[in-house]
Amino acid sequence: MIIDSPTGARSAADEAERAVSDMSLTRGLVKEARPLQWAKNALVFAAPGAAGVLDNWPELGKALLAFVAFCLAASGVYYWNDSLDVDADRRHPIKRFRPIAAGVIGVRMGQVVGSLLLVGGCGIGALTGRWETVGILAIYVVSTIVYSLWLKHVAVIDLVVVASGFVLRAAAGAVAVDVVMSKWFVLCTTFGSLFIVTGKRYAELREMGPEAHEVRRTLAAYSTGYLRIVLTLACSATVITYCLWALETQELADTGLPFYGLSIVPMLTALLRYALVLENGRGAAPEEVFANDRVLQLLGVVWVVIFGLGVYLT
Repeated sequence: MIIDSPTGARSAADEAERAVSDMSLTRGLVKEARPLQWAKNALVFAAPGAAGVLDNWPELGKALLAFVAFCLAASGVYYWNDSLDVDADRRHPIKRFRPIAAGVIGVRMGQVVGSLLLVGGCGIGALTGRWETVGILAIYVVSTIVYSLWLKHVAVIDLVVVASGFVLRAAAGAVAVDVVMSKWFVLCTTFGSLFIVTGKRYAELREMGPEAHEVRRTLAAYSTGYLRIVLTLACSATVITYCLWALETQELADTGLPFYGLSIVPMLTALLRYALVLENGRGAAPEEVFANDRVLQLLGVVWVVIFGLGVYLT
């Protein structure tokens, strides 16, 4: 594991500060939308993909609409969250470089743009022709705003609310194309999301140390030991429920081809790999881990290929 020296950390901070000072309003608006985070919204394709309907254009089109809708809604939430948290973000070693915290975008402008994105997301969701899609988007928006205003300061509840956002993404994809989600699929998504969210808090606590509570209040209530317990529970439950889902799907497919069972291998390996990343002091920004870890990316591709073969060859 490579640990940055204080000089290296200062150099990185100086470089980030120079980048912010040179940032135009247009670039700031794009950066504030956090397009890198849109990868999370790929979860809307999970249920339709598992149901094997993405090779049909109408269903694929509806899934794409749900994806775009969640991208817009999520960006709108980011704008509102950063507008509400501007003072705390300015004390954070990394968040202080976000466009609103850095003053590139005014707080009022951030709220206006955020509101437009939220309305646009719900509008795109309505194009799926399913009121349930708009309903799930509305639940996501309300829960995340309530989280920003209050629930993020309540220990344990903050983990559950953030994890629920991932489950809502998967549910939106399912209702958009009108497919039923297996109970094991729902539980696997729930526990897998809790694993990722808890890992983020665990990494933040280790990274920021005793001052962590100054930038995230609930970190004062957590210890690394407690978060390790939650990580172990969530990881174990994810593996168990995924195995049950894969084996149930294998049985329903009524085929001798073992693709669903084989998909357990890259799934389990990816979880163990991510647990190692957390123990090595990274994971405070999960999207950056997945964007830069070639092993995790390879495991993801292997899983998609194996599971895809199970869906479309059985």
